[in-house]
Formats: sequence, structure tokens, C-alpha cells
Amino acid sequence: MKFQNPLKELSKFEIALWCSSLIIVAASFILSQSGDILTLIASLTGVTALIFVAKGMVFGQVLTVIFAVFYGIISFFFGYYGEMITYLCMTSPIAVLSVISWLRHPFQDSSGVEVGKLRTKSKILMIISALLVTVLFYFILQYLGNTNLIISTVSITTSYLASFLTLMRSPFYAVAYGANDLILIALWTLASVENISYVPMIICFVMFFINDIYGFVNWQKMKKIQMLQSQNPLN
Repeated sequence: MKFQNPLKELSKFEIALWCSSLIIVAASFILSQSGDILTLIASLTGVTALIFVAKGMVFGQVLTVIFAVFYGIISFFFGYYGEMITYLCMTSPIAVLSVISWLRHPFQDSSGVEVGKLRTKSKILMIISALLVTVLFYFILQYLGNTNLIISTVSITTSYLASFLTLMRSPFYAVAYGANDLILIALWTLASVENISYVPMIICFVMFFINDIYGFVNWQKMKKIQMLQSQNPLN
């Protein structure tokens, strides 16, 4: 895999999307007068990770690991133990595995990953493992007295599916993450009713959703380009 300054890989549109995401998230933090610096750091790290993941760059997965750790800590303080366990014990480790997988599957001599194909066995494994994760975490969260049990459980399911699809290098990782974004917007809206300092997390996941939409579109574009180049290696 070819390594170079990741910023040089971004198009003008992607730079605009990234910068606007950073500005909107930072502005929401300032306007809410939140003193939670960790929330701001996590949000800025998250939106930065997404733009590079959308490009299929390993750097994005490295940032995802960092975001997962920060987000897990934030979730712990609010009592969203499901989110904490998910991001610290599932999302973060799978992101590490994704770094390894993406490094092992570059597309030719580029800085991007080779788009994978989700085969039947992988689909079956994904469905069965997602069901097991959902049932297991439901009872774990119920035992812990987790805030907003049902929403948190569904969030874990979508987050697991997103992580699994990312590991498999499937464009549909963005669809799963988009679904997870919508659930988390609802989750943190409920949290913000009790503590306004969490409003930036709502804005954060709104921007995540927008970036994930772009991620899906760009991965589909990457897939078509890679197929064409594989069929015509001299072009």
C-alpha cells in the first residue's frame, strides 16, 4: 500500500465537507457553552476519521480507534453502558483488525483499500453473530440498568454490523453506520434533555450521517473504478 500525506488525497469537495463538519461541530460546542472538552475532541476526531474512511484510507481506521476510546469514556459518564462496552470492547478492537485487513488488501499501488465482496458465508456469519450480539447485550444492559435499554440495544446491533462490514471492506458499512447515526441522534437527544452539554454529540452524529452518506456514494464509485482498472490493467 502506498503511503503519503492523507490530506493530499482529498478532493476539493472532500476538504470542504471535512472543514464544514469541523466548523459546525466546534460551533455547536461553543454555542452550547459546554465545558466537556473530551466531547469536543471525540466529535472532531470522529468526523475527521469518517472522511478518510470514505476514501478507503487506513488512516481513517486509525482515527476510528481513537474516537472509539473517547466515545466509550463519554458514554460511561452518562450511564450509556451499552455504548461504552460497544465502543471500547467491540468497535475499537474491530477497527484495529480493520487496520490490519486494509493494510493487507490495498488496491494495486494506491493509498486506498481494495473494495471487498461480501460472500454468502460472510453474510450468514454476519447475521448469526449480529443476532447473538443483540441478545447477549440486551440482557447485559438490562442487568446493568442501562439508560434507554431498547434504543441502546439497537444501537449496538447497528454498530456491530457497521464494524463487521468495515472489516470485510464492504461499501455497505456506510449504510449500517448511517442507521447507527440516526439511532445515536435519538439517544443523545434524550441525554441532552437532562444535560445541555451533550447537544454537541447530537450535532456530531448529524454530521456523521452526512459523511456516511458520502462514504457510501464514494465507495460505490471506488468499486466501479477498481473493476474497470482490474479489467483493463494498462489503462
